[in-house]
Amino acid sequence: MKFSEFKYERPNFDQYKATMTSLIDQFKVASSASEQLNIVTGINETRNHIETMATLASIRHSIDTRDEFYDAEQNYWDEYGPLYEEINSLFYDAVVSSPYRNELEEKLSKQFFTILDYRLKAFSPEIIADLQEENKLSSQYTKLLASAKIPFDGEERTLPGMGKYLLSEDRTVREAASKAKYAFFEEHEAEIDEIYDQLVKVRTRIAKKLGFNNFVELGYVRMTRSDYNPEMVENFRKQVLDYIVPVATSLYNRQEARLGYGTLRYFDEKFEFTTGNATPKGEPEWILENGVKMYHELSPQTKEFFDFMVDSELLDLVNKPGKAGGGYCTYIPEYKAPFIFSNFNGTAGDIDVLTHEAGHAFQVYSSRWIETPELNFPTYESCEIHSMSMEFFTWPWMNLFFKEDTEKYKFTHLGSAIKFIPYGIVVDAFQHFVYYNPDATPAQRKSAWRELEKQYLPHKNYEGCDFLERGGWWFQQSHIFGSPFYYIDYTLAQICALQFWKRMYDNREEAWNDYVRLCEVGGTKSFLGLVEYANLKSPFENGCVSSIITDIKAWLDAVEDQQL
Repeated sequence: MKFSEFKYERPNFDQYKATMTSLIDQFKVASSASEQLNIVTGINETRNHIETMATLASIRHSIDTRDEFYDAEQNYWDEYGPLYEEINSLFYDAVVSSPYRNELEEKLSKQFFTILDYRLKAFSPEIIADLQEENKLSSQYTKLLASAKIPFDGEERTLPGMGKYLLSEDRTVREAASKAKYAFFEEHEAEIDEIYDQLVKVRTRIAKKLGFNNFVELGYVRMTRSDYNPEMVENFRKQVLDYIVPVATSLYNRQEARLGYGTLRYFDEKFEFTTGNATPKGEPEWILENGVKMYHELSPQTKEFFDFMVDSELLDLVNKPGKAGGGYCTYIPEYKAPFIFSNFNGTAGDIDVLTHEAGHAFQVYSSRWIETPELNFPTYESCEIHSMSMEFFTWPWMNLFFKEDTEKYKFTHLGSAIKFIPYGIVVDAFQHFVYYNPDATPAQRKSAWRELEKQYLPHKNYEGCDFLERGGWWFQQSHIFGSPFYYIDYTLAQICALQFWKRMYDNREEAWNDYVRLCEVGGTKSFLGLVEYANLKSPFENGCVSSIITDIKAWLDAVEDQQL
């Protein structure tokens, strides 16, 4: 069945509530663990239907934010999502209170109960109106960015549509495109500041109502960070500052020397070579055809997976007007179908999407045996191991896409992974500042961002752009608005993915088998549990970061980048 044939119908909330209430009551009076497990099966079927409808509405709304029907449906889910969550919390409460909890943990996994405990801490009927407000503010930000019409090169461009100009070989075009892009953000600066200010205030209010001191505490609970805390993250940040930042800075210095402009400016950062960045040598249809070849040859598992994705039309890849920005992978449980969304724009990022989001999709496809919606995906930092590692496991096929630019792509790709980690730290540290200081003014927030950049990204040069010099870069980072505290996850996962990169050279078959095993268990283990299961080192372990960066620096140093 193709995605276009997946049927959407707005659920009847009252009917759902009655059904779930009846099932939960049956669960409570069940006389054995096996009887309760049978009832849980029925409850999960009911919940998976709701999850399917919500996901279909979200996907179709993001494909075209101008579609009036799905815009209305998105508004429905923004309003009713917390009400469905309230029913879920009644189920969670019944499960964690079960007299047969030990037997249920054996069947449903200990991680499932950890998730339920955390979700119960993060919800109360008292916060429903606040959650509805949070949803609406987040959607308001998404729609504002999707509405961008930036006049450039004779046409109105979307934000993703500016991508190829921002990477133009002509430096004057890059500078003009960057100015046009950030002019949009500066034009809407007050509006975006206000949306974020309201988000910070409503999240802080929610945290206080739930008994937390601040939203930092609640943010970790929402992210189900059961085996690490802010202090461990702070220590990880220090390791990044000591070991990663110097290597990242040296890469920017090499880039500055390669380009020969004198000083690396903000609009030069993503432009690696005077001969141009590595780009795919064909149109989206050609990229997809080569993607099929790549996944056919990578393994029998990826062949089956990618054929399913293509045959069922579960990829919406091309940028178009009205489409939400960014890229993502989600899961439609009733159809046991992953879905990949992106905005191809003719850059190497198109291939990164095809490997990164396909890594997420391959994981959830591999763990379709899991019927419990909370366990289809693991927690976020674990999810990103699958996606970032897939980017490296597909390296042997990059010549299909980049041809003569293949080595250029690999150097940039690995170098970008290192450059990214300090940026990810800035996003995370910024959010800690914001939610520890919820009364900070918009100007103080921007100043805090800029100070963090100076510490972790000392190469930054915003000459000629007052908006960025004042600390406005984060306006374009959607996670800060819609998924608070979701970002350190990428850096932790990158450290794990880079371990797979190293192991590929030592014993590719063993590394790949561990990766597949990791995908198959889905979200049945915590982050550190999954790291151990995949025979990886914890990023929090002292010495982990320094040991990885030594091998990577040696590989990067061996590349004659001036010749690429």
